[in-house]
Parts: sequence; C-alpha cells; structure tokens
Amino acid sequence: MNTKCAECDGPINVPNDVIVGEIVSCRDCGVEYEVSEIRGGVALLKPAETVEEDWGE
Repeated sequence: MNTKCAECDGPINVPNDVIVGEIVSCRDCGVEYEVSEIRGGVALLKPAETVEEDWGE
C-alpha cells in the first residue's frame, strides 16, 4: 500500500501486513504517522503523537 505524506507530499510505503496502531514514517521528511484504521485495503493515517520530555514540572 502506498500513500502520500500530508507534510511534504512524499510517498509513504505502508506494508501490506500493517496493523492498527503501527507507526510508519515518511522517508523524505521523517514525519511519523500512526495507522488509525484499515478500511477496504487502505490504511488511514493520523499524525503520531510525540512524547515531550518531562523536566519535572
């Protein structure tokens, strides 16, 4: 499965055996996406949540 990056419009290769919750990234810009749903053989992606470092605040 292939899709396009929302950030740079580059190609994102999504493996055929991908599962919901898996993280895929754009090879061009490095943005990471989480597979939110698989519908009709198409993986729907949403931006992956980034974990900010906690400085004890």
